[in-house]
Amino acid sequence: MTAINNFIQNYLNKFYVPRIEWTDIIEILFIAFVLYSILVWIKDTKAWSLLKGIIVVGVFTIIAYILNLRTILWIASKTIRVGIIVLVIIFQPQLRRALEQLGRKRIVSGLFNFGEGKDKGELFSAKTAEEIVKAVYDMAAVRTGALIVIEHDMMLEEYIRTGIEVDGIVTSQLLINIFEHNTPLHDGAVVVRENRVVAATCYLPLSDNVNLSKELGTRHRAGVGISEVTDSFTIIVSEETGAVSVATGGEILRNIDKESLRNKLEFLRKKSVEVKSFRLWRGRLKNERKDI
Repeated sequence: MTAINNFIQNYLNKFYVPRIEWTDIIEILFIAFVLYSILVWIKDTKAWSLLKGIIVVGVFTIIAYILNLRTILWIASKTIRVGIIVLVIIFQPQLRRALEQLGRKRIVSGLFNFGEGKDKGELFSAKTAEEIVKAVYDMAAVRTGALIVIEHDMMLEEYIRTGIEVDGIVTSQLLINIFEHNTPLHDGAVVVRENRVVAATCYLPLSDNVNLSKELGTRHRAGVGISEVTDSFTIIVSEETGAVSVATGGEILRNIDKESLRNKLEFLRKKSVEVKSFRLWRGRLKNERKDI
């Protein structure tokens, strides 16, 4: 029995089992989450094809190492030195968009108050919501293309500056006239802030999500693109079919009816009021602590 125990002990001593602390578990979980998020993000972009190509090159490099193909290994070693810089240049648009999406996460805004969000009682009035719904489905009936971006917490100044200032009260007549064919303002997007049309003919970033249907044109890709990099709510009217779609959070919901759009706008409006109430409570709590 002693001989068996000694054999097992000697066998186990050959293997080094590191001591695992609770901080190590946190690190492992964090790294796993980051890698998973990166892979999910890459899979929905053009970078996925490039990543598969890099994996193929990596597999060939491993095979060359096993077979001791020195020339290929020498070329690979020289390439890896500049590979990181090359990848940053190739993936620059995707990396920029990923950082923008990271900055939008509620976990970041909850931990750090950068003061960039708007502080308001409601996103827009019930009358504004009805005017938008009426304009959208009046345009859909005659197949007039439209792209309406409703600003939420994140300011859209970067995109407003690309258009023409309007600063008019939101009415169905104004929206229809803006998107009417052959009018000076019908190209591009309209940005709505609270109860006013801030600007028209605004340029929006196009989505590079490869999972979007091939049936969707530039207007729909622009609607999804702005929802990927901001927290805005976008309404798209197809010029070809007259179908109404909405985009938010990088996702698009197609062929919605009038009642569904009305409910979504009402939910967005109420959600804004709830966020406002929380911010007021948080600010009041800070003031009370200062008084103490």
